Amino acid sequence: MAVPHGPDGVGLARRRLRADLRARGASEATVDDAVLVLSELLSNACRHARPLAAAAATEDAEVLVRARPDAAPAAGAADTRVRADWHLDPDGRVTVSVTDGGGPTRPLPATPSVTAKGGRGLAIISSLACEWGVRYDAGALGEVTVWASLGGH
Repeated sequence: MAVPHGPDGVGLARRRLRADLRARGASEATVDDAVLVLSELLSNACRHARPLAAAAATEDAEVLVRARPDAAPAAGAADTRVRADWHLDPDGRVTVSVTDGGGPTRPLPATPSVTAKGGRGLAIISSLACEWGVRYDAGALGEVTVWASLGGH
């Protein structure tokens, strides 16, 4: 699903993921972990990366989600999106990913000071996920996808 590049998109994607995983019978622990991971991935994309190029944002198979359901998309709205994806395997394993337009830095876990207000997102993901990684698109759009797989509980 394509979501707005910003806080509204994080909330929309969290609600949609929670509803989808519950409807598919995932355990509450798996749902909670997946929602937290998705939140961290989207927050990092919003904070550190550009939105997707207009063409990439509109090629999604999912319908674009707007911050307000009654709002018409503004001119140029397609270039202010990131893409959130997830998959639930039959064994209960959930893979969550976020694709953005890349940024000036590469996604790497940080070791912030105790008093730092941020910088813990990838460390949280590392602690919850069985594995996680980053895919870089070598194409002209420069997309970056950060993904994480969580084992079923």
